Amino acid sequence: MVHAAADRPMTPEEKKVIFASSLGTVFEWYDFYLYGSLAAIIAKQFFSGLDAGSAFIFALLAFAAGFIVRPFGAIVFGRLGDMIGRKYTFLVTILIMGLSTFIVGILPTYASIGVAAPIILIGLRLLQGLALGGEYGGAATYVAEHAPHGKRGLYTAWIQTTATLGLFLSLMVILGTRTVLGEAAFADWGWRIPFLVSILLLAISVWIRLSMNESPAFAKMKAEGKTSKAPLTESFGQWKNLKIVILALVGLTAGQAVVWYSGQFYALFFLTQALKVDGAAANIYVAVSLLIGTPFFIVFGALSDRIGRKPIIMAGCLLAVLTYFPVFEALTKAANPDLYAAQQKSKVVVYADPSECSFQFNPTGTVKFTSSCDIAKQVLAANSVSYTNVKESGPARIQIGEQIIPSYTSHGISADEVKAKDAEFKQAVAAALKVNGYPAKADMAKVDKFMVIAILTYLVILVTMVYGPIAAMLVELFPTRIRYTSMSLPYHIGNGWFGGLLPTTAFAIVAQTGNMYNGLWYPIIIAGMTVVIGTLFIKETKDVDIYAND
Repeated sequence: MVHAAADRPMTPEEKKVIFASSLGTVFEWYDFYLYGSLAAIIAKQFFSGLDAGSAFIFALLAFAAGFIVRPFGAIVFGRLGDMIGRKYTFLVTILIMGLSTFIVGILPTYASIGVAAPIILIGLRLLQGLALGGEYGGAATYVAEHAPHGKRGLYTAWIQTTATLGLFLSLMVILGTRTVLGEAAFADWGWRIPFLVSILLLAISVWIRLSMNESPAFAKMKAEGKTSKAPLTESFGQWKNLKIVILALVGLTAGQAVVWYSGQFYALFFLTQALKVDGAAANIYVAVSLLIGTPFFIVFGALSDRIGRKPIIMAGCLLAVLTYFPVFEALTKAANPDLYAAQQKSKVVVYADPSECSFQFNPTGTVKFTSSCDIAKQVLAANSVSYTNVKESGPARIQIGEQIIPSYTSHGISADEVKAKDAEFKQAVAAALKVNGYPAKADMAKVDKFMVIAILTYLVILVTMVYGPIAAMLVELFPTRIRYTSMSLPYHIGNGWFGGLLPTTAFAIVAQTGNMYNGLWYPIIIAGMTVVIGTLFIKETKDVDIYAND
């Protein structure tokens, strides 16, 4: 009886195989997240033809490119995984990921080969995204199909730790390299070392994956001749299954994704970009919080075997909706108290005619802001200053505390005049900000390190609540014959599109509205949608028989 086989304890051999698949997945996430952790340096190396702000946003877009193609990887490799097996699909994904990462480490920069450098870089990110699209669904399916009945949440939670452990490993390698080489050498050429190290991880991963066995559920189904001949058609061409795919996306993975990326990536970007905390210190704070928080993946995975997957995931999304604004404000107060005090004491206001204010998102660096409103906002955005907008006719003005600084328009005047006016305006704004207590960067002596780590740990625990039980839940939603394909697509649309685009979207919202906290509206709205739809329409799955194939 199949179900009896599922109820038995796991053998040492099966435990070894699950450990091996988790380890390979850690390495794959390490490769993928190196890029995110080094986004600021990559912006300077590969997008140096643009201004600093646009280069960083463009680097984030290249980061997001890897996420955008993940659903396509899910379709390609999910189909292969359901037709030929989990094990061989694993081998292909790890090879594509490892080689793409290694090539980034030897890729010439913009200074060497011009525009070809960012084009090749984005191409490599797309390959990484395709590989990851095939990796996660296979790993989660593979582990769940080995796990004893009643312990799927616990066992798949180990796969859930791999993304965070991969991020942690990438931060540790970066910090180690930075410390040994020093900041100047690291920014110049040392950033390549973490990418080059990945070739060793690739060799270990391939060796591990060659020693793995096929999952028992897939092997049994293949022996009975019941594998799917057309997993894409069965997964997405039949409303019975497509309906579950759509609900899994909007009622589970979209909310899980934005909480995941807010807690681990947006928090890091917020510390370094908005709060001007030293990059190495910010990485240490995040790494410590990950170290403290990661065991909770296992805690919530095991708990989901007892009380259900759904209540834990919904609670994590709801807490995010209710607490993000006060939590990120508390993070500002702890990480850059001078900035927080200045924001409370000396408000910054932009008085401008809305008709001459354009959208501040300029990823290509080709837009030249010429109106007094745009110039004023660009200078404030470059200084990470939050401001409020007030409608007023005539040329724009900035009020910082009691001081008012008139902006200028560069339209119709010579390049030399523009240069002189720009220097004068920026100097006046910088002086006014300094007088009113706005720091150029965070004073590391004043950072409340304990509170920063406590806040970041809270954000990671929310991540573990939404992410710990979700692999088991996605596996349990779909039948064996089309499981790899069906669960991979909503997972990677949720995490690739809703999650991966979060940093870029949030920074664009901040640049447009002027408030450094307004980027949080994006994860709050998406997580709120998931709470409502998931609560109303997603069924609990912890007692599902995953060996059933209909």
